[in-house]
Amino acid sequence: MVQEPKKLYSAKVDVYELFVSVFSYRQGLRAFFAGADWLRPSLRVLDAGCGTGIATFALLEALDQRRYEIELVHGFDLTPAMLERFQERLGQRAIKEVNLCQADVLDLKGLPPSWTSYDLIISAGMFEYIPRHKLPEALAGLRSHLSEGGRFLLFITRRNWLTGLLIERLWAANRYSRKELVEVFAAAGFGEVTLNRFPVNYSWLNRWGYIVEGRSLKVSAT
Repeated sequence: MVQEPKKLYSAKVDVYELFVSVFSYRQGLRAFFAGADWLRPSLRVLDAGCGTGIATFALLEALDQRRYEIELVHGFDLTPAMLERFQERLGQRAIKEVNLCQADVLDLKGLPPSWTSYDLIISAGMFEYIPRHKLPEALAGLRSHLSEGGRFLLFITRRNWLTGLLIERLWAANRYSRKELVEVFAAAGFGEVTLNRFPVNYSWLNRWGYIVEGRSLKVSAT
């Protein structure tokens, strides 16, 4: 049974970070971003369900490898304890291009009005805690914050026996099949959906989850 994430992650911030570090999760994300052919300077990025910043730091490190500057990163999460850890690390690294706020993906009216028109939205480890029937609603809400031609990347747990033990049982989270994810992306209005993989040197992460990419398609001039 899925637990209320705010309560769960408030109590287990340190345990969560230790857990994902065992599997080199941030390094795998960084390698995926670094190998992406769409990576470019001056991106406007939203990290939805940013937690302690694992995905954001992985992206910033990948950009730094190419010596690309970023325009801005916005991040939101439901859990203050996670945001506090993220903000502390931003301060330690003197990173000023990242701004955070507390918000619920099912109520994006809580975001500042200027938080829109993103080139890239990433979400890692949040959608497992959204009620299944509300996934299309949550995805559609984020899609509405993309710029024309923008890209949404979802890193999410796949359904197999291993994640049944390590994710569903230990972290009380939902898991999904490829078919389910393609269907909910289509229901959310994404016209183009692709499933990607982690690089071969982090191939064990492909046993954990899917990387689902949805595009906000450009509108042709009439």
